[in-house]
Amino acid sequence: MSTSPRIDSFSLFGETSELADILHVETIRARSELHDWELRPHRHARLHQFLVLNGGGGSTKIDGFTHSLVPPCLINVPRGVVHGFRFDSGTSGWVVTLASDLLDQHLASGEGVGILLDQPAVLPLPASLQGVTEQLFREYSGHEFGRAQMLRSLALSAVTLTARSIASGKNVSALPIVSPLFSRFEALVERDFRLRRPLSEYAAELAVSPTHLNRVAHQATGQPASALVNGRVLREARRLLIYTSLTAAQIAYELGFADPAHFSRVFAKGTGMPPRKFRQQVAAGP
Repeated sequence: MSTSPRIDSFSLFGETSELADILHVETIRARSELHDWELRPHRHARLHQFLVLNGGGGSTKIDGFTHSLVPPCLINVPRGVVHGFRFDSGTSGWVVTLASDLLDQHLASGEGVGILLDQPAVLPLPASLQGVTEQLFREYSGHEFGRAQMLRSLALSAVTLTARSIASGKNVSALPIVSPLFSRFEALVERDFRLRRPLSEYAAELAVSPTHLNRVAHQATGQPASALVNGRVLREARRLLIYTSLTAAQIAYELGFADPAHFSRVFAKGTGMPPRKFRQQVAAGP
């Protein structure tokens, strides 16, 4: 298993500067060909991507799980999720990159679209989404009047079609309604999970009691707020064990634990095995 000291975090792959536009659209060939059709594992802290493949193929590894890519297919990559690609030479399609702020501002929280988009997925490509993506690419590449408005409109149509595709076969009516308070809590957890903050501090920053915060979290996810904080820590720990060469002790300090032994106990309780065994199992493969 090839690992590096840290997980790369990019804007677009290989770039660290912010998006110069409200979104970015490019062909898969444009960037992949420069890297011999292989994009090593990385993540985007404040960007959401979806990829549309209409020719070629390859594989993707998303948060440790490998998926074959058989066009026509759709890949949904939420913010923060570690992913890498190995494309067959000549693979065709598009990569659409959206600022997370664009989605947060324009998606109605009560409809569950955002909840579905937060799920990584590799799916058959709906014909309607290919058409919207082609139009999005043409609009992005041109400079017609009202370009920004058209891009915004087409992008929201595209992510909604992506969410519909993810929703296929799910009981969408059973999706929880996420309150604005819970969304703010999630943002705080994402910002501070490495600090090991007690739940009382999160509640105080949100101007609610810990009891009320737990109630809101349970309504949204079926879990108490503290479990969500711990779950985010464990998710990051798994990513670091899979994609980096950091030792378990180094990962413990990276995640705000003063004692690596405490981290190992927390990890084992949450995953069913200690960090060393988890890494060995991942390296051994299926």
